[in-house]
Amino acid sequence: MKKTVLSAAFGVLSLGVVFAAPAQAADVGACLITKTDTNPFFVKMKEGAAAKAQELGVTLKSYAGKIDGDHDSQVAAIESCIADGAKGILIAASDTKAIVDQVKKAQAAGLLVIALDTPLDPATAADATFATDNLLAGKLIGQWAAATMGEGAKTAKVGFLDLTPSQPTVDVLRDQGFMIGFGIDPKDPNKIGDEDDARIVGHDVTNGNEEGGRTAMENLLQKDPDINVIHTINEPAAVGAYQALKAVGKEKDVLIVSVDGGCPGVKSVAEGVIGATSQQYPLMMAALGIEAIKKFADSGEKPKPTEGKDFFDTGVSLVTDKPATGVESIDTKVGTEKCWG
Repeated sequence: MKKTVLSAAFGVLSLGVVFAAPAQAADVGACLITKTDTNPFFVKMKEGAAAKAQELGVTLKSYAGKIDGDHDSQVAAIESCIADGAKGILIAASDTKAIVDQVKKAQAAGLLVIALDTPLDPATAADATFATDNLLAGKLIGQWAAATMGEGAKTAKVGFLDLTPSQPTVDVLRDQGFMIGFGIDPKDPNKIGDEDDARIVGHDVTNGNEEGGRTAMENLLQKDPDINVIHTINEPAAVGAYQALKAVGKEKDVLIVSVDGGCPGVKSVAEGVIGATSQQYPLMMAALGIEAIKKFADSGEKPKPTEGKDFFDTGVSLVTDKPATGVESIDTKVGTEKCWG
Protein backbone atom coordinates (compact mmCIF):
# COMPACT_ATOMS: atom_id res chain seq x y z
CA MET A 1 0.00 0.00 0.00
CA LYS A 2 1.55 3.28 -1.09
CA LYS A 3 1.52 6.31 1.14
CA THR A 4 -0.24 8.66 -1.27
CA VAL A 5 -2.70 11.46 -0.72
CA LEU A 6 -4.53 9.20 1.74
CA SER A 7 -1.73 9.63 4.24
CA ALA A 8 -1.61 13.39 3.91
CA ALA A 9 -1.72 15.33 7.12
CA PHE A 10 -5.40 15.43 7.98
CA GLY A 11 -5.12 15.56 11.76
CA VAL A 12 -6.79 13.28 14.25
CA LEU A 13 -10.54 13.74 14.34
CA SER A 14 -12.06 14.39 17.71
CA LEU A 15 -15.66 13.74 18.62
CA GLY A 16 -17.97 15.34 16.11
CA VAL A 17 -15.31 17.19 14.11
CA VAL A 18 -16.36 17.70 10.50
CA PHE A 19 -14.17 17.49 7.39
CA ALA A 20 -15.72 18.52 4.10
CA ALA A 21 -14.88 19.76 0.65
CA PRO A 22 -16.16 23.29 0.16
CA ALA A 23 -18.83 22.93 -2.54
CA GLN A 24 -20.89 19.78 -2.92
CA ALA A 25 -19.92 18.23 0.44
CA ALA A 26 -23.25 18.88 2.13
CA ASP A 27 -24.97 16.51 -0.29
CA VAL A 28 -23.47 13.34 1.21
CA GLY A 29 -22.80 12.83 4.89
CA ALA A 30 -20.84 9.96 6.45
CA CYS A 31 -19.94 8.93 9.99
CA LEU A 32 -16.86 7.12 11.24
CA ILE A 33 -17.27 5.47 14.65
CA THR A 34 -14.15 3.90 16.16
CA LYS A 35 -13.38 2.20 19.46
CA THR A 36 -11.02 4.95 20.67
CA ASP A 37 -9.29 7.99 19.24
CA THR A 38 -5.92 7.19 20.86
CA ASN A 39 -4.95 3.82 19.36
CA PRO A 40 -2.70 4.54 16.32
CA PHE A 41 -4.75 2.06 14.29
CA PHE A 42 -7.86 4.19 14.63
CA VAL A 43 -5.90 7.41 14.23
CA LYS A 44 -4.78 6.17 10.82
CA MET A 45 -8.30 4.98 10.03
CA LYS A 46 -9.59 8.50 10.66
CA GLU A 47 -6.83 9.96 8.53
CA GLY A 48 -7.76 7.73 5.60
CA ALA A 49 -11.46 8.51 5.96
CA ALA A 50 -10.82 12.26 6.18
CA ALA A 51 -8.57 12.32 3.11
CA LYS A 52 -11.00 10.33 0.99
CA ALA A 53 -13.97 12.39 2.20
CA GLN A 54 -12.15 15.58 1.22
CA GLU A 55 -11.35 14.11 -2.18
CA LEU A 56 -14.92 12.97 -2.91
CA GLY A 57 -16.78 15.90 -1.38
CA VAL A 58 -18.29 13.97 1.52
CA THR A 59 -19.06 15.56 4.89
CA LEU A 60 -17.46 13.37 7.54
CA LYS A 61 -18.20 13.30 11.25
CA SER A 62 -16.03 11.20 13.53
CA TYR A 63 -16.89 9.64 16.89
CA ALA A 64 -14.98 7.39 19.29
CA GLY A 65 -15.40 5.62 22.60
CA LYS A 66 -13.54 6.89 25.65
CA ILE A 67 -11.79 3.51 25.94
CA ASP A 68 -11.86 0.26 24.01
CA GLY A 69 -15.12 -1.38 25.05
CA ASP A 70 -17.11 1.87 25.46
CA HIS A 71 -20.32 0.60 23.87
CA ASP A 72 -22.61 3.37 25.10
CA SER A 73 -20.68 6.09 23.28
CA GLN A 74 -21.01 4.16 20.04
CA VAL A 75 -24.77 3.81 20.51
CA ALA A 76 -25.06 7.56 21.04
CA ALA A 77 -22.94 8.16 17.92
CA ILE A 78 -25.25 6.08 15.75
CA GLU A 79 -28.23 8.05 17.06
CA SER A 80 -26.46 11.29 16.11
CA CYS A 81 -25.66 9.99 12.62
CA ILE A 82 -29.30 9.06 12.02
CA ALA A 83 -30.48 12.45 13.28
CA ASP A 84 -27.97 14.24 11.03
CA GLY A 85 -29.28 12.49 7.92
CA ALA A 86 -26.02 10.75 7.09
CA LYS A 87 -25.94 8.40 4.10
CA GLY A 88 -23.71 5.85 5.76
CA ILE A 89 -21.79 4.75 8.83
CA LEU A 90 -18.38 3.14 9.11
CA ILE A 91 -18.03 1.43 12.50
CA ALA A 92 -15.38 -0.52 14.38
CA ALA A 93 -17.71 -1.88 17.03
CA SER A 94 -16.66 -2.30 20.66
CA ASP A 95 -19.46 -4.77 21.40
CA THR A 96 -20.23 -6.58 18.17
CA LYS A 97 -23.40 -8.23 19.47
CA ALA A 98 -24.95 -5.43 21.49
CA ILE A 99 -24.57 -2.86 18.71
CA VAL A 100 -26.71 -4.84 16.24
CA ASP A 101 -30.05 -3.35 17.32
CA GLN A 102 -28.71 0.16 16.77
CA VAL A 103 -27.29 -0.86 13.40
CA LYS A 104 -30.71 -2.18 12.34
CA LYS A 105 -32.23 1.13 13.37
CA ALA A 106 -29.76 3.00 11.16
CA GLN A 107 -30.45 0.69 8.22
CA ALA A 108 -34.20 1.17 8.65
CA ALA A 109 -33.55 4.90 8.36
CA GLY A 110 -31.86 4.31 5.00
CA LEU A 111 -28.19 4.37 6.03
CA LEU A 112 -25.53 2.04 4.65
CA VAL A 113 -23.64 0.45 7.57
CA ILE A 114 -20.15 -0.92 6.97
CA ALA A 115 -18.19 -2.69 9.69
CA LEU A 116 -14.48 -1.80 9.66
CA ASP A 117 -11.86 -4.25 10.98
CA THR A 118 -14.28 -5.92 13.42
CA PRO A 119 -17.17 -7.94 11.94
CA LEU A 120 -20.49 -7.62 13.72
CA ASP A 121 -22.06 -10.65 15.39
CA PRO A 122 -23.65 -11.88 13.23
CA ALA A 123 -21.49 -10.46 10.44
CA THR A 124 -24.57 -10.24 8.20
CA ALA A 125 -25.98 -7.50 10.47
CA ALA A 126 -23.80 -5.00 8.57
CA ASP A 127 -24.34 -4.26 4.89
CA ALA A 128 -20.65 -5.04 4.34
CA THR A 129 -17.42 -5.61 6.24
CA PHE A 130 -14.09 -4.13 5.17
CA ALA A 131 -11.41 -5.86 7.20
CA THR A 132 -8.21 -7.74 7.60
CA ASP A 133 -8.66 -11.50 7.48
CA ASN A 134 -8.18 -11.60 11.26
CA LEU A 135 -8.28 -15.39 11.42
CA LEU A 136 -5.40 -15.47 8.93
CA ALA A 137 -3.57 -12.75 10.86
CA GLY A 138 -3.74 -14.96 13.96
CA LYS A 139 -2.73 -18.07 12.02
CA LEU A 140 0.37 -16.37 10.62
CA ILE A 141 1.76 -15.39 14.02
CA GLY A 142 0.80 -18.80 15.42
CA GLN A 143 2.59 -20.61 12.60
CA TRP A 144 5.63 -18.37 13.00
CA ALA A 145 5.77 -18.93 16.77
CA ALA A 146 5.49 -22.71 16.38
CA ALA A 147 8.14 -22.81 13.64
CA THR A 148 10.46 -20.55 15.65
CA MET A 149 10.18 -22.72 18.77
CA GLY A 150 10.55 -25.98 16.87
CA GLU A 151 10.28 -28.98 19.21
CA GLY A 152 9.83 -26.57 22.10
CA ALA A 153 6.35 -25.72 20.83
CA LYS A 154 5.13 -29.12 22.05
CA THR A 155 5.83 -28.20 25.66
CA ALA A 156 5.33 -24.45 25.45
CA LYS A 157 3.51 -22.47 28.13
CA VAL A 158 1.22 -20.09 26.29
CA GLY A 159 -0.65 -17.04 27.52
CA PHE A 160 -3.26 -14.96 25.72
CA LEU A 161 -3.64 -11.23 26.20
CA ASP A 162 -7.06 -10.62 24.68
CA LEU A 163 -9.18 -7.50 24.27
CA THR A 164 -12.33 -7.27 26.41
CA PRO A 165 -14.65 -9.63 28.29
CA SER A 166 -17.35 -9.19 25.61
CA GLN A 167 -15.12 -11.09 23.16
CA PRO A 168 -15.68 -8.97 20.01
CA THR A 169 -15.23 -10.94 16.81
CA VAL A 170 -11.83 -9.43 16.01
CA ASP A 171 -10.60 -10.68 19.40
CA VAL A 172 -12.01 -14.17 18.87
CA LEU A 173 -10.68 -14.47 15.31
CA ARG A 174 -7.12 -13.46 16.18
CA ASP A 175 -7.06 -15.58 19.32
CA GLN A 176 -8.45 -18.71 17.66
CA GLY A 177 -6.35 -18.16 14.54
CA PHE A 178 -3.20 -18.14 16.65
CA MET A 179 -4.23 -21.42 18.26
CA ILE A 180 -4.82 -23.06 14.89
CA GLY A 181 -1.47 -21.81 13.60
CA PHE A 182 0.36 -22.93 16.75
CA GLY A 183 -1.28 -26.36 16.78
CA ILE A 184 -3.78 -25.90 19.61
CA ASP A 185 -7.33 -27.17 19.21
CA PRO A 186 -9.53 -24.07 19.79
CA LYS A 187 -12.64 -26.21 20.44
CA ASP A 188 -15.54 -23.83 19.71
CA PRO A 189 -13.96 -21.44 17.18
CA ASN A 190 -16.47 -18.73 18.12
CA LYS A 191 -15.52 -18.63 21.79
CA ILE A 192 -12.43 -17.77 23.80
CA GLY A 193 -11.56 -19.82 26.87
CA ASP A 194 -13.10 -23.26 26.30
CA GLU A 195 -9.85 -24.92 25.21
CA ASP A 196 -8.34 -27.82 27.16
CA ASP A 197 -4.77 -27.89 25.79
CA ALA A 198 -2.36 -28.31 28.69
CA ARG A 199 0.01 -25.76 27.17
CA ILE A 200 -2.40 -22.87 27.82
CA VAL A 201 -1.55 -20.99 31.02
CA GLY A 202 -4.54 -18.70 30.73
CA HIS A 203 -6.31 -15.71 29.20
CA ASP A 204 -6.56 -12.13 30.43
CA VAL A 205 -7.92 -8.92 28.91
CA THR A 206 -6.03 -5.72 28.13
CA ASN A 207 -8.50 -3.20 26.65
CA GLY A 208 -5.96 -2.99 23.84
CA ASN A 209 -3.56 -0.65 25.63
CA GLU A 210 -0.14 -0.75 27.30
CA GLU A 211 -1.40 -0.49 30.86
CA GLY A 212 -3.83 -3.33 30.28
CA GLY A 213 -1.12 -5.43 28.66
CA ARG A 214 1.22 -4.86 31.58
CA THR A 215 -1.41 -5.79 34.18
CA ALA A 216 -2.59 -8.85 32.23
CA MET A 217 0.99 -10.07 31.84
CA GLU A 218 1.58 -9.66 35.57
CA ASN A 219 -1.53 -11.72 36.25
CA LEU A 220 -0.40 -14.54 33.94
CA LEU A 221 3.07 -14.57 35.48
CA GLN A 222 1.43 -15.15 38.85
CA LYS A 223 -0.31 -18.19 37.35
CA ASP A 224 2.90 -19.55 35.89
CA PRO A 225 6.26 -17.71 36.06
CA ASP A 226 7.65 -20.05 33.38
CA ILE A 227 5.27 -18.87 30.66
CA ASN A 228 7.25 -18.54 27.40
CA VAL A 229 4.84 -17.62 24.60
CA ILE A 230 2.44 -14.66 24.59
CA HIS A 231 -0.22 -13.90 21.99
CA THR A 232 -1.40 -10.28 22.20
CA ILE A 233 -4.47 -8.72 20.61
CA ASN A 234 -2.45 -5.72 19.42
CA GLU A 235 0.94 -4.04 19.70
CA PRO A 236 0.20 -1.62 22.56
CA ALA A 237 -0.80 -4.64 24.65
CA ALA A 238 2.39 -6.40 23.50
CA VAL A 239 4.56 -3.48 24.64
CA GLY A 240 2.82 -3.53 28.02
CA ALA A 241 3.49 -7.25 28.30
CA TYR A 242 7.17 -6.68 27.51
CA GLN A 243 7.39 -4.01 30.22
CA ALA A 244 5.99 -6.42 32.79
CA LEU A 245 8.42 -9.13 31.72
CA LYS A 246 11.38 -6.75 31.78
CA ALA A 247 10.47 -5.65 35.29
CA VAL A 248 11.10 -9.22 36.51
CA GLY A 249 14.04 -9.97 34.21
CA LYS A 250 12.15 -12.33 31.91
CA GLU A 251 12.00 -10.27 28.72
CA LYS A 252 14.46 -12.58 26.92
CA ASP A 253 12.63 -15.75 27.99
CA VAL A 254 9.26 -15.08 26.36
CA LEU A 255 8.29 -15.00 22.68
CA ILE A 256 5.72 -12.23 22.07
CA VAL A 257 3.61 -12.08 18.91
CA SER A 258 0.95 -9.60 17.93
CA VAL A 259 -1.30 -8.08 15.26
CA ASP A 260 -1.58 -4.55 13.83
CA GLY A 261 1.53 -3.44 11.95
CA GLY A 262 1.57 0.16 13.10
CA CYS A 263 4.89 2.00 12.83
CA PRO A 264 5.56 1.79 16.61
CA GLY A 265 4.77 -1.94 16.45
CA VAL A 266 7.09 -2.55 13.51
CA LYS A 267 9.79 -0.63 15.39
CA SER A 268 9.18 -2.95 18.37
CA VAL A 269 9.73 -5.93 16.07
CA ALA A 270 12.97 -4.40 14.79
CA GLU A 271 14.11 -3.86 18.40
CA GLY A 272 13.25 -7.42 19.44
CA VAL A 273 10.41 -6.45 21.79
CA ILE A 274 7.91 -8.30 19.57
CA GLY A 275 9.02 -11.38 17.65
CA ALA A 276 6.54 -11.01 14.79
CA THR A 277 3.36 -9.11 14.02
CA SER A 278 0.66 -9.40 11.38
CA GLN A 279 0.32 -6.08 9.57
CA GLN A 280 -3.07 -4.77 8.52
CA TYR A 281 -4.02 -1.64 6.59
CA PRO A 282 -6.58 0.59 8.36
CA LEU A 283 -6.11 3.59 6.10
CA MET A 284 -7.25 1.51 3.14
CA MET A 285 -10.24 0.14 5.08
CA ALA A 286 -11.58 3.58 5.89
CA ALA A 287 -10.84 5.12 2.49
CA LEU A 288 -12.62 2.29 0.70
CA GLY A 289 -15.49 2.65 3.15
CA ILE A 290 -15.97 6.33 2.30
CA GLU A 291 -15.88 5.44 -1.41
CA ALA A 292 -18.59 2.84 -0.80
CA ILE A 293 -20.85 5.32 1.03
CA LYS A 294 -20.46 7.85 -1.77
CA LYS A 295 -21.31 5.21 -4.37
CA PHE A 296 -24.32 4.09 -2.35
CA ALA A 297 -25.52 7.68 -2.05
CA ASP A 298 -25.15 8.20 -5.80
CA SER A 299 -26.52 4.90 -7.10
CA GLY A 300 -27.95 2.83 -4.26
CA GLU A 301 -25.36 0.12 -4.94
CA LYS A 302 -23.91 -1.72 -1.95
CA PRO A 303 -20.32 -3.02 -1.82
CA LYS A 304 -19.59 -6.67 -2.63
CA PRO A 305 -17.25 -8.99 -0.70
CA THR A 306 -13.95 -10.37 -1.97
CA GLU A 307 -14.51 -13.46 -4.08
CA GLY A 308 -14.67 -16.58 -1.91
CA LYS A 309 -15.07 -14.62 1.34
CA ASP A 310 -17.97 -13.05 3.18
CA PHE A 311 -16.14 -9.71 3.63
CA PHE A 312 -13.94 -7.35 1.62
CA ASP A 313 -10.37 -8.39 2.44
CA THR A 314 -8.00 -5.43 2.81
CA GLY A 315 -4.88 -7.59 3.18
CA VAL A 316 -2.41 -8.81 5.82
CA SER A 317 1.36 -9.48 5.92
CA LEU A 318 3.55 -11.10 8.58
CA VAL A 319 6.37 -8.77 9.67
CA THR A 320 9.51 -10.21 11.27
CA ASP A 321 13.28 -9.99 10.98
CA LYS A 322 13.56 -13.66 11.89
CA PRO A 323 11.79 -15.48 9.05
CA ALA A 324 10.62 -19.03 9.68
CA THR A 325 10.62 -21.82 7.12
CA GLY A 326 7.24 -22.30 5.52
CA VAL A 327 5.76 -19.01 6.79
CA GLU A 328 5.68 -16.16 4.26
CA SER A 329 6.81 -12.84 5.73
CA ILE A 330 8.25 -9.40 5.06
CA ASP A 331 11.05 -7.80 7.07
CA THR A 332 10.80 -4.65 9.16
CA LYS A 333 12.28 -2.50 6.39
CA VAL A 334 9.36 -3.37 4.11
CA GLY A 335 6.98 -3.27 7.08
CA THR A 336 8.12 0.27 7.85
CA GLU A 337 7.35 1.36 4.30
CA LYS A 338 3.79 0.05 4.73
CA CYS A 339 3.18 0.94 8.37
CA TRP A 340 0.91 3.54 9.91
CA GLY A 341 0.72 5.57 13.11
